[in-house]
Amino acid sequence: MSKKRVVSATINGNTTEFLCEPRQTLLEVLRNVLNMTGTKEGCTNGNCGSCTVLLNGRPVTSCLVLAVEADGASVRTIEGVACGSHLDPVQQCFLEGAALQCGICTPGFIMQTEALLEQNGHPTEADVRFHLAGNLCRCTGYDKIVRSVLAAAEFKRGEATT
Repeated sequence: MSKKRVVSATINGNTTEFLCEPRQTLLEVLRNVLNMTGTKEGCTNGNCGSCTVLLNGRPVTSCLVLAVEADGASVRTIEGVACGSHLDPVQQCFLEGAALQCGICTPGFIMQTEALLEQNGHPTEADVRFHLAGNLCRCTGYDKIVRSVLAAAEFKRGEATT
């Protein structure tokens, strides 16, 4: 058994320290050590995108990132998207656009969308589909997700209201 390591990271704006084994994934630590269960476990091999979080502003599948790699890093999870009880425009557009059903994939799609809209405030439908290609949904079919992302982009640009 490996010796546990102390990891210090900024998670959703809060400096956090936790103990983990070198083999533990960021997903395992978020869910099982820090009790942040919003990040979902889908495939555990990086293929579905359900566990997507932002690591230093970049989307990563947390099931493939070792928790020790987050030492000194900034991590943003789905719990860090809303401001209190006020939903983020992306979350609001997903809700209003019926872009979710079972909810397993939703946090990953929202985190990918947050990253996309930070990079590109005027995405085309093709941009959205390309950027979300690593996230799988078995329920909705994607059209409502894509339309919700485009609506969120319009809202964030001040061109629409939710």
